[in-house]
Amino acid sequence: MFDRHVKHFDGTAQLEDFVGYSSSTEVVEAFWNEVWKARNPDKVDDFVVEDFVITSGGERIEGRENFKAWVRDFLGRIDDFRFDVIETFQNQDGSRVASRWRVSGRNNGVLGTEPDQRPISFTGTAVWAVREDGKLLHNWVERAAWELYQRLTEPRV
Repeated sequence: MFDRHVKHFDGTAQLEDFVGYSSSTEVVEAFWNEVWKARNPDKVDDFVVEDFVITSGGERIEGRENFKAWVRDFLGRIDDFRFDVIETFQNQDGSRVASRWRVSGRNNGVLGTEPDQRPISFTGTAVWAVREDGKLLHNWVERAAWELYQRLTEPRV
């Protein structure tokens, strides 16, 4: 698939030799499962580089520790958090992975709104830069924030 830092005696190398996964999509799916679905920000350490960057809605959060704090804060704003992957795919060499996903739960102050515990659901996309050894370098995220904000701030009938 792509060059690896771990070489076999025959000169070949594979992603699973280094991180236990055979493709970049498997790495991203494992990240979704172990960090977001399990609601465990500390598992970020297993997947991202130290100088990881997430760009969310045009805002950059730089560094692994800052990213973990961002994940914790995000998870704290949605009670009964649920994360469902709709689809994940990668480019030919595995250096980029794209995912479509859906988050649902109850509003605990997401997007700066009043934590009214209303049911929420929104979709998003993530594009990942993946290093040759399978470590995640950068994540660009866009989500249906405007639509969610509109629903949460409209007067209740």
